Amino acid sequence: MERERDVSELPKAHLHLHFTGSMRPSTVLELADKHGVRLPDALTEALAGGEPPSLRATDERGWFRFQRLYDAARSCLREPEDIQRLVREAAEEDVRDGSGWLEIQVDPTSYAPRLGGLIPALEVILDAVETTSRETGLGMRVLVAANRMKHPLDARTLARLATRYADRGVVGFGLSNDERRGMARDFDRAFGIAREAGLLSAPHGGELAGPSSVRDCLDDLGANRVGHGVRAAEDPRLMKRLADRQVTCEVCPASNVALGVYEKPEDVPLRTLFEAGVPLALGADDPLLFGSRLAAQYEIARRYHGFTDAELAEVARQSVRGSAAPEDVKTKLLAGVDDWLAS
Repeated sequence: MERERDVSELPKAHLHLHFTGSMRPSTVLELADKHGVRLPDALTEALAGGEPPSLRATDERGWFRFQRLYDAARSCLREPEDIQRLVREAAEEDVRDGSGWLEIQVDPTSYAPRLGGLIPALEVILDAVETTSRETGLGMRVLVAANRMKHPLDARTLARLATRYADRGVVGFGLSNDERRGMARDFDRAFGIAREAGLLSAPHGGELAGPSSVRDCLDDLGANRVGHGVRAAEDPRLMKRLADRQVTCEVCPASNVALGVYEKPEDVPLRTLFEAGVPLALGADDPLLFGSRLAAQYEIARRYHGFTDAELAEVARQSVRGSAAPEDVKTKLLAGVDDWLAS
């Protein structure tokens, strides 16, 4: 029987990690105490007990509860020092899991009221990312994401902001929140602004909604990557299109199960997508609420889907190729994947 290599030592890129959701549970509790924030009892109990809260987002009530817990955690981030701590700890966790490149996703609108406005909020985040990257050695950049629950004009404002900071660490533009709300095409002008500036297009799609949501990301938003995209497995023609175009799907297995998209880890169609040639980048999404980080997603692929070390290595390569990392960083990480497999 082949020896199983340690997936936390496999070089990889992390392309689907949300800002607030990247926090350590202990950090949320400490910041809540620091700022006098009263968290929902369910969240406090879950964080203190070391177990993620019980979630299910396949209905309106479940999604509202998920957002309520997320917003409560976000309310603990009130000062530049809190932002700096979050970014450093997210990087430390990623380095521990073998990540050599992290693209962290953030809607600066959420932090603007407490950090002096939209521009100061993004600058605080980018400064923290730059300092942390330098000090930890982890390649780290930012993907600015609009909220599809808000007006498309807000998305255009964020797209212009993202392009303004394209030379300061912003590499992509996304669209998050409940994909069952709003039409992707309503945000096409915002994504056009971002694409014209050379930013990657990486909207969420194909998680809570089906294959049509992924098609909308491709047709209306010119997606280079799709956040989640896992429901594309229900449509062979769509999978072929993703494979032919080499559009990376940022699949988050633990998140899919936690939110009720699939009942069990083995139900997540990782192998279906992989064998169809769809490039994959496994992501942790919101480890604060889902309870597992990057390396654990690779363990899911191994344990529940029978991925061999050679296949895990190929998934890691796909994550690197799908990233916005400079070519020299990609070359170094890809060589590291080969070294891991040869060890």
